[in-house]
Amino acid sequence: MKNIKWSLLIYAILAAASIMGIGVAISEKSVLGIIGCILAVIVIMGLGFSTKKRMRENGKL
Repeated sequence: MKNIKWSLLIYAILAAASIMGIGVAISEKSVLGIIGCILAVIVIMGLGFSTKKRMRENGKL
């Protein structure tokens, strides 16, 4: 591993936290929490994949 891509690491941590949030919302029986965390996972992972694609196209990966 030569170099850490901090932006991609932050996206990964946020996505993992959102997935954990889904579990917490399920245990709390919060439908709004479940929906919010699912949407957060979709948005965060989408941003992460688009950032990775942009970095690959610019030759930074």
